[in-house]
Amino acid sequence: MFDEFTHADLDLGDVSIHYVYSGSGPPLLLLHGYPQTHVIWHKIASELAKKYTVVASDLRGYGDSSKPPTTEDHIAYSKRVMANDQVQLMKYLGFDQFFVAGHDRGGRVAHRMALDYPEAVSKLSVMDIAPTYTMYKTTDMEFAKAYYHWFFLIQPYDIPEKMIGSDPLYFLNKKFRQWGRNQEAFTDEAFAEYLRCLTPETIHASCEDYRASASIDLEHDQIDLDRKKKIMCPLLCLWGANGFVGKKYDIPAEWRKWADDVTGHEVSCGHYLPEEAPQETLDYMLNFFQK
Repeated sequence: MFDEFTHADLDLGDVSIHYVYSGSGPPLLLLHGYPQTHVIWHKIASELAKKYTVVASDLRGYGDSSKPPTTEDHIAYSKRVMANDQVQLMKYLGFDQFFVAGHDRGGRVAHRMALDYPEAVSKLSVMDIAPTYTMYKTTDMEFAKAYYHWFFLIQPYDIPEKMIGSDPLYFLNKKFRQWGRNQEAFTDEAFAEYLRCLTPETIHASCEDYRASASIDLEHDQIDLDRKKKIMCPLLCLWGANGFVGKKYDIPAEWRKWADDVTGHEVSCGHYLPEEAPQETLDYMLNFFQK
């Protein structure tokens, strides 16, 4: 995977960000979700690199990026701080403006990035998510049952850490079976990478990611909503036709609360669009970013 890509790490002082890059043309930043790494893009990254300078990174706390220490306010894993890492990475590579596509947690980081750095993000695609604010503020029994991990992972240290850490392989298998609809979509090589990276440090950092979303991230979102601050660039939302999010929410309508220029499409898969439906996901991305 990513054999034709350059693998590198950027030292930002308090954190090191691991990334791969290849291609030429307009820059495109790819951000992964939970509990994965940049490897989620392995089926489509090479095709994207034929038209774009593709940068696929590991978010802080995930993969081979650093897992910085945490504090009671969880600020080190706020989407604001995580977005800043990625903006600094792109600036280091010489890109002051770029496209962004984010799946799952990466979409939440990209959402915050587009709000905080409107001059940097020229187009944004988010995959299989509704806005964090919507999902928490409208929580009901249906959502809590389907997304129990949102409430499990935010429990105080070290309850989820101990339970996940007792058998990471079991947990990873359960997550992919729960959220995915095609288990053959996850190659042995990709799964091995996800498991390799699910270390005690990553388990804790990812819990902090969720703890931040249920606290400081909501505070940041509320401030922007009160100020009527919106995403300025065009936004493409994609979701799995066989997943939970698209059935629970009117995805384009929810994103129009945050952005004026919104298009949306369902993809024939479960939660993991780039792996379960790579060609369809690729086609939507190419059509959106080429316009």
